[in-house]
Amino acid sequence: MRPLDPRLAGRIGPARRYIVTTALMGLATAIVIGVQALVLARALAPVLAPEPLNADGLGPLGFLVPLEVRQLSVALAWLAVLVLIRVMLTWVQERLAHRAGAQVISELRENVVAHAAALGPRWVASGEGAAVATTVTRGLESLMPYFVRYLPQLLLSATVTPIMLVVVLGLDWISALIVIGTLPLVPIFMILIGLVTRERSAKHLDAMQRLAARTLDLIAGLPTLRALGRERGPATRVRELGDAQRRATMGSLRIAFMSGMALELLTTLAVALVAVTLGFRLVEGQVSIETALAVLILAPEVYLPLRMVGTHFHASADGLAAADAAFDVLERPLPAAGGTVAAPDLDGATLVVEDLAVGTPDGRRLAPGRLSFIARPGTVTALVGPNGDGKSTALAAVMGLLPADSGYVAALVPTDRSDTGRVDAADVDAEGWSTQFAWAPQRPDVTPETRTLSLGQRQRIALDRALASQRPVLVLDEPTAHLDRASREEVVAQIVAAARAGATVLVATHEHDVIDAADSVVDVVALEVAR
Repeated sequence: MRPLDPRLAGRIGPARRYIVTTALMGLATAIVIGVQALVLARALAPVLAPEPLNADGLGPLGFLVPLEVRQLSVALAWLAVLVLIRVMLTWVQERLAHRAGAQVISELRENVVAHAAALGPRWVASGEGAAVATTVTRGLESLMPYFVRYLPQLLLSATVTPIMLVVVLGLDWISALIVIGTLPLVPIFMILIGLVTRERSAKHLDAMQRLAARTLDLIAGLPTLRALGRERGPATRVRELGDAQRRATMGSLRIAFMSGMALELLTTLAVALVAVTLGFRLVEGQVSIETALAVLILAPEVYLPLRMVGTHFHASADGLAAADAAFDVLERPLPAAGGTVAAPDLDGATLVVEDLAVGTPDGRRLAPGRLSFIARPGTVTALVGPNGDGKSTALAAVMGLLPADSGYVAALVPTDRSDTGRVDAADVDAEGWSTQFAWAPQRPDVTPETRTLSLGQRQRIALDRALASQRPVLVLDEPTAHLDRASREEVVAQIVAAARAGATVLVATHEHDVIDAADSVVDVVALEVAR
């Protein structure tokens, strides 16, 4: 995890504008803090000095604050103005931080979801879908502390700390040397604690992803589990995953609290060292009371931005881990896009699949391997074969949702009564091609309207929508897998009727009723990749 991830600023516009604005406001804040410390030193010096003050104890920096500030009424007026300015700067910074953080998270979510969808259904179904869902919801929400707390403190440490150090150097060079000598200890401790935090944050995100994946799978299969009387079986495993997430969360919180305590103790000891040195020198008359007060007030301000950077970095580490996961998705290469030629009208067209092969994600097999068939309008073409051999993948490739590793998909489009024109799917606009297919997937998505329905009922709804779409090609994946016999017969009759009405019907199935009703049956087989 990087302290400042350039990918967040490079991809998202609001982050860049916010970083520049925060840097300018941090510079203004540093100036206000320095002037405020000098005003407090001017105001308190007459009260604490053993004898009346005649000389200017602030040295070359005395011109910034007039001697009249030693009067209580003038000092209160100055402090009121300076405090008001700091409050306004802080308010504007917080407002911009929340707005920029919300915009960045929203746009990053949209980009990740769009990219995941463009990677295709097979990539999502390979187990990455649950991880993406966790990342774009709870994961990226943890980025808000990064923008609201950590990033402003990081920029303040780049502006306030150097300016305060220069002011201390102008007041007392010995105290400045002590600060310069102890200041590097803060980032060193931050790095040491960060090495532990990185591992904790990765474990926390992994626990969230595993719990989300298990929960999503459970929700998807809950109707089937209820039908089998096994709906309470996964409860123990889900409880174990929940406990793992709780332990990971508590581990991250412990590290955050421990890092804050360690940095607080370190900076307190450093300021105490400056204070003790000033005390001895003040007794010996080597430094004025105004200089000592100004240095004591400014010394904590030198360490504060760095200390807060460490504290807020560990608090936002979960968000940075989620951002890394999001960019891992965004950096995955997209499959080759379709051509730019307008997609032909597939109404009455014959689909030709020749030597179609698609590699599995592990690269060990082609599923399907060298698949060839012809699907004519007005007919039902059934794809059959063992599970995992590529029936659903073949349907996705025909619809243009998944690129083929070899072979091609084409359409023989009627141009007149005697001739036909051959159009390759790889040469045409992918969206124009795929939108002409009505798809009823094997496991239709759960929506708020259908989450109380069984899987078979959701399949019927998806099938009815596909049949009612009036699209020229119907693609059905196991349309009768979760239906009783009467419902299967009804669905088979609807499929045949749609084909006789002129639609081209492609169906992947294991059911004999569908196979018997099909006009052509194609065996789908997988091939091992030679090594």
